Amino acid sequence: MVGNLLIGLREGLEAALVVSVLIAYLVKSGRRRHVPFVWLGTAIAALVSLGFGAALTFGPRGLTDEMQDSIAGFLSILAVALVTWMIFWMAKASRGLVTQLRGQVDSSDAKPWSLVLIAALAVGREGLETALFLWAATRSAVQVGTPTAEPLIGALTGLVLAIGLGYAIYAGAVRLNLTKFFTVTGGALIVIAAGVLAYGFHDLQEGDVLPGEHLLAYDVSATIPPDSLVGTLVKGIFNLSPSATVLEVAVWLVYVVVVGALFIRSVRRGVPKPASNPQLVRN
Repeated sequence: MVGNLLIGLREGLEAALVVSVLIAYLVKSGRRRHVPFVWLGTAIAALVSLGFGAALTFGPRGLTDEMQDSIAGFLSILAVALVTWMIFWMAKASRGLVTQLRGQVDSSDAKPWSLVLIAALAVGREGLETALFLWAATRSAVQVGTPTAEPLIGALTGLVLAIGLGYAIYAGAVRLNLTKFFTVTGGALIVIAAGVLAYGFHDLQEGDVLPGEHLLAYDVSATIPPDSLVGTLVKGIFNLSPSATVLEVAVWLVYVVVVGALFIRSVRRGVPKPASNPQLVRN
């Protein structure tokens, strides 16, 4: 639940910031009449994301168990790849987000309908990434006995918090250092994504795509039940299962070490720079 809340908060805030910047700039530049185009693009993006999530949930039904596991494994790996790219890209691009969006608004002044496309693409990218990653995380949670509602409640809570925070930033009630925010949440998501990636490989093992399904590295399910407090915390924070194969553990460790090291190096090199941008929406 914690991991899903975090992905909902982070991805939702990215989308909320895009909408806030677009609307604020239109209002301040005397183009309030174009605001409905931004909302239309946002609505289209939301509907597409929901449809994509529904297709992921109901599409594989009717296939064999092995085929479902194989598809789930590949989609989980794709979800982690997209989230990993998002972590590095947003950390670098957060300081230039306002300038980039303003330039797009100015270039679309003669064709306001292009604002629909700008909003739909910007928000839709976050929505599709969120749908795919949450589907993969929810599937792995369900496989270890976590109720289906918990990941969804966590994600919904994160999205609601993101919308509220986005509005507060727009209204000037909150000043957020985006560089620090995306750095902290990026580091946390690396650990969460490692668990999703590990379970993606587990799905490929169950689908007979990869060997080693019965070669366990550990099994503490008898000592720490998945529905216990400790089991819930470990699953929620680290996205680790009570039992895992050697391949799962190796994938988890390699991802955390390699991606974590690259992320720390990028932060230490000053990418992004440590300067804050408290006037994100007001400027």
